[in-house]
Amino acid sequence: MALYVYSIVAAEHPCRLDGLTGVGAQPGALRTVTTDQLCAVVSDVDEEIRPKRRDLTAHQEVQTSLMADGPVLPLQFGYIAPDEQTVREALLHRADSYLESLERVDGCAEYNVKASQDEEALLREILDDFPEARKLNDRIRGGDTDPRLPLQLGELVATEVRGRQETLASGLVQALVGFARDHAVRAPVDGDVLNLSLLVHGDQKEEFLDAEAGLAEQVDGVDFRFGGPLPPYSFV
Repeated sequence: MALYVYSIVAAEHPCRLDGLTGVGAQPGALRTVTTDQLCAVVSDVDEEIRPKRRDLTAHQEVQTSLMADGPVLPLQFGYIAPDEQTVREALLHRADSYLESLERVDGCAEYNVKASQDEEALLREILDDFPEARKLNDRIRGGDTDPRLPLQLGELVATEVRGRQETLASGLVQALVGFARDHAVRAPVDGDVLNLSLLVHGDQKEEFLDAEAGLAEQVDGVDFRFGGPLPPYSFV
């Protein structure tokens, strides 16, 4: 039978699974596939697992519970192995890599920072700063029908927006990475200018949270969304 794989932990991890529910319409009991050095937490599945709220919650609760007792390598939602032997072979084949990753995330949690910018305010700022852009905009608003004007204005504004957003994102990253053991910058989506994941050790948690709060207060025109503590999905 196929196995849904939740996470990987060291062999000495207590793996207290009582009270936890697995994924699926009829969840199989959580159990472990073990080698001398590692354990994979799994449950049997006989269906395609889709990202429904119930199953996403069950997946996350397993990670959170395991993290309370030691470092965890959480797999992304939906990972299914064909059988137990495949899981065991993966643990054996990649043992050194998994053990190194477990050591790296020990005592850490993942925090995510997303940031978006008020586009209208940014456009007004650009028009104020660039006489050329302001003149083009004024000509268009005044009824000038030259078909080149919108393209010229669009290219000028797009270049400036991209440059300013890249500078903003770089500055935000630099303001936070000093509090993290590791970080990952991902492509922002849905109009965001930043999508940053940070691996923060518990010893620096309070300093990091203070820095987050400080950014939200000090940087005008930027909407921050902070997430965490989370299992270290981005650092597995």
